Amino acid sequence: MRIAGAALNQIPFDWAHNIQNISTAIAQAKEAGVELLCLPELCLTGYNCEDLFLSDWLPAAALEHLQQIRPLTEGICVVVGLPVRLAHRTYNTAAVLRDGQILGFAAKQFLANDGVHYETRFFVPWVAGETTTVEHEGESWPLGDLTFEHQGVRFGFEICEDAWRPDDVRPACRLVGKVELIINPSASHFAMSKTDVRYKLVLNGSRKFKCTYLYANLLGNEAGRTIYDGEILIARNGHLLKRNQLLSFKEVDMEWVDVDFAEPLEVADVIVALPEPDEYRELNQAMSLGLFDYLRKARSRGFVLSLSGGADSCFCAVGVAEMVRLGVEELGVEEFKRRSGAFDVAKTAVTQAGAGGKAEQQATDVENKAAPENQKPASTNQQLVNHLLTCAYQGTVNSSDDTLNSAKELADSIGARFFDWTIDEEVSGYVGKIEHALGRELTWQTDDLALQNIQARVRAPGIWLLANVQNCLLITTSNRSEASVGYCTMDGDTAGSISPIAGVDKDFVKKWLRWAQTALGYEALRHVNSLQPTAELRPLADKQTDERDLMPYVLLNRIERLAFYDRLSPAAVLAQLVAEEPNYEPEQLRAYVKRFYQLWSRNQWKRERYAPSFHLDDYNVDPRSWLRFPILSGGFAEELAAL
Repeated sequence: MRIAGAALNQIPFDWAHNIQNISTAIAQAKEAGVELLCLPELCLTGYNCEDLFLSDWLPAAALEHLQQIRPLTEGICVVVGLPVRLAHRTYNTAAVLRDGQILGFAAKQFLANDGVHYETRFFVPWVAGETTTVEHEGESWPLGDLTFEHQGVRFGFEICEDAWRPDDVRPACRLVGKVELIINPSASHFAMSKTDVRYKLVLNGSRKFKCTYLYANLLGNEAGRTIYDGEILIARNGHLLKRNQLLSFKEVDMEWVDVDFAEPLEVADVIVALPEPDEYRELNQAMSLGLFDYLRKARSRGFVLSLSGGADSCFCAVGVAEMVRLGVEELGVEEFKRRSGAFDVAKTAVTQAGAGGKAEQQATDVENKAAPENQKPASTNQQLVNHLLTCAYQGTVNSSDDTLNSAKELADSIGARFFDWTIDEEVSGYVGKIEHALGRELTWQTDDLALQNIQARVRAPGIWLLANVQNCLLITTSNRSEASVGYCTMDGDTAGSISPIAGVDKDFVKKWLRWAQTALGYEALRHVNSLQPTAELRPLADKQTDERDLMPYVLLNRIERLAFYDRLSPAAVLAQLVAEEPNYEPEQLRAYVKRFYQLWSRNQWKRERYAPSFHLDDYNVDPRSWLRFPILSGGFAEELAAL
């Protein structure tokens, strides 16, 4: 039998969009001669409908829209994910359709309730071995712990989290001997190196339970924060039969393979390992796809970035350039422009048709004439970046030539529009008003943080205005390490619509930039890669650096992980650090641990107000997606005193 999985890039309760992708996947499968097609978990509604799953109307609308898919299934068996609500309880189900008929609904038995997942808030787990019926307009179908048959092949289900449970608990352990095929429609979020875990899960499952295992995941940035890699895996008895290219820019990625269920296949002695994951490339692809989907689903015209020339803002600028490069590489220029929604493609086409392409050529000529004589003409990708990314360097008397040169050369090299202005006049205006109101001078000795913050805050109105005028998304550049300790100015450097790297720690940011310079060829990054990270908010003579203000970033990240990923107490964190870090005196480590927890506790309100960020690592500190913490608390006072 020819079986297939299709990864779909969906949007929460965008019925027309979601059904169009489902229709496209079914059409592609039919054209390829596929006989059984698995679509991802909750693909009809989208996975991230949040509290709408608790409403009566959304599941009812999903069941109604499922009827539109029925006619598409003539001559093929298709699995479609959707919520079903019975007696004020919502269940996460996979509907099986064939020849225009609904055969039944398999229900998810185990719910994901950790990390970015809060499924137990929305859904009720189905009890193994139980079944009931669903009714709609005079028809009824079975729902529950079900198996099905297609062309003599029996199949059952594990829906995403079901497969992540122990082998003696997961649904597959009860399907041994009853089915030849296990189907897994999933919404498994992206995290660096996670594909290796998922690969082993699927192959070991097919090996242990002596079956064919078909896995299909969601694709893209569905709803803002979570990115799905669109992985499709088909394995049999521990042998990999099919694996696709992850993190595609396509709306639909369908992959198929022929399986002779009548022909025995020896169970693999060992699972063939995947190559070691390249987390730099993984993050690059995920962030590029995340930005592309955010841009088009927000119906924006591009991005605006306050490019300081430091590590974080340079990372974000390269992220947009890579979005263009990878998107064009896969989709082609015209399809990239059309899909992005940020280009007036129809108008361009009419202009080109009427003027023989002169309008576009003239625009290119203007750009090229503006460049120095020894500079190459702008490439196609640079022209696209020029349309999509506007950068501004907002200097003060405390800014250095190093960061200005870093910002300008990087913007020029990727093709971004670049502006350079100063904000000293605005800063002086605000400082003067407060000095007049208080009747005293503000000095660095008495008002250090306030004078730092006003510079960062004054940068926000101008860059917001630029973004608003151009109908663009304003990128904010905070990283996870800064978020942990509140090393940022609220309504200043945190201002923005999207915070792409807020889930990535500062040490990784620095390493990624060095990789991007050498592996991707962004030679202009040599400036930022030679600089110590600094906020440049104090006088230059102070030689301010982030790590002098805080602590070494490697230690900050380690404390953060031990405290909130491993969930250790302050005393246990300190003990672990003392054991791991012989080059530091215990007293110094104690001071760093205290400083981290104190800064963490007093800055939860900032984390609550961060712009939406992408989940890229195995954890993040966003209280709306991974880590909840009280805004007001005891601040670990007793625990830190005990150190």
